[in-house]
Amino acid sequence: MKPGANNERIFKMAFASVYPHYVTKVEKKGRTVDELHTVIEWLTGYDEKKLKKIIADKIDFRTFFAGAKLNPNVHLITGVICGHRVEDIEDPLMQQIRYLDKLVDELAKGKKMESILRK
Repeated sequence: MKPGANNERIFKMAFASVYPHYVTKVEKKGRTVDELHTVIEWLTGYDEKKLKKIIADKIDFRTFFAGAKLNPNVHLITGVICGHRVEDIEDPLMQQIRYLDKLVDELAKGKKMESILRK
């Protein structure tokens, strides 16, 4: 995936504008907000307190991932999301965003937490 105008639009999007969609997606499938937060913390290092501040401050995805401490096992996240293999996405920021999408998708699909968290 090459950097482009669409990527830039996504990078400038507030995490807070997407977060409710993550919540809805996982809750519809019988998963909890706590599980969602566990997945987000595993990927980014953000605990619930920090996540609430990010949402309240309307931090964009660029800033969200710039401040994240990505899990060292992030390279184990593979598969297709939004029609692209996450491991083949060239733009590092877009790849990180799609990692998050992939983990939320796996949670919503009922995968076990041990599998989602690449343990």
